[in-house]
Amino acid sequence: MSVVDYEPMYAGAYYDPEPAGGQVTSLALYDGPDRTTEVAAAGPGTRLRAGAYRFTLPGIPPGRYWATVTFTPSNGAQPVQDQSVRLDLPLGLGLVTSPEAVADDLGVPLPLTPVQRDALMTAIRKAQSDVEGYLGQPLVPRVVTRKALTPYWRPDADLSDTEAWPYEVDGIWQVSAHRDLGDGTYDVDFLVGLDGAAEDPVVRYVTAHAAEAERNRPGGVGAQGRRVSSVSAEGQSISYESAPTAGQAGALPTIDTLSRLKRRLWQPLNAPVRPPWPYSSTRFRGR
Repeated sequence: MSVVDYEPMYAGAYYDPEPAGGQVTSLALYDGPDRTTEVAAAGPGTRLRAGAYRFTLPGIPPGRYWATVTFTPSNGAQPVQDQSVRLDLPLGLGLVTSPEAVADDLGVPLPLTPVQRDALMTAIRKAQSDVEGYLGQPLVPRVVTRKALTPYWRPDADLSDTEAWPYEVDGIWQVSAHRDLGDGTYDVDFLVGLDGAAEDPVVRYVTAHAAEAERNRPGGVGAQGRRVSSVSAEGQSISYESAPTAGQAGALPTIDTLSRLKRRLWQPLNAPVRPPWPYSSTRFRGR
């Protein structure tokens, strides 16, 4: 069983149909981009928060699937279909990218064999470990549930907003879901930590470097060592392609492209002892 979170796309923008009386009705999975052979279906979607809906899919074999999501934008409107969704299953493995995405970079045809899948998952975990060491934090958030929380009262409160709840942690966190208990309180699921799978630069970096590591590993999936551009007729000389340097088109992303996501540490500034009041300011400076 896999859980799939979906954000409706309507008229070229992310859209939440529920406030307008609409509904996310169904998700259908197909085994190819032509979407002719249906392999699984689920629905209706459960609204987690503004603009986010969740489907629960039955157990299906690992691999790449193409989806069509049907929803009504508003009450009385005609249903529309979103065919922009492609899923690499299974989900929920703690990986920010998929073996299929790495195989695409390697030029390895799908479907993957179990041995290929295992090797590519290992390469992904190694690349994630490098990123986590650089950022100083994990790439997979943890779910923390708080029971019977009373939101801060505001007439226009958005319960998917972190500021609506009496809960704080040191780091990144967001509201994943909330459940009304009927007495003015809610059970709330918080995602605590960096969600690497939702950060495109992280996904791009991990995918590219997992592919390059596997390409250069002896016996690796899609391994070919250095890229050969030409071989002489007698086999006496070989020319190799030169890899693009950093910043050029086609070059591997460098890890400093992720610098904005580094965990920042707070510490007080060293400052001389202040004179006693009223001869000094009460302001405190820190970083």
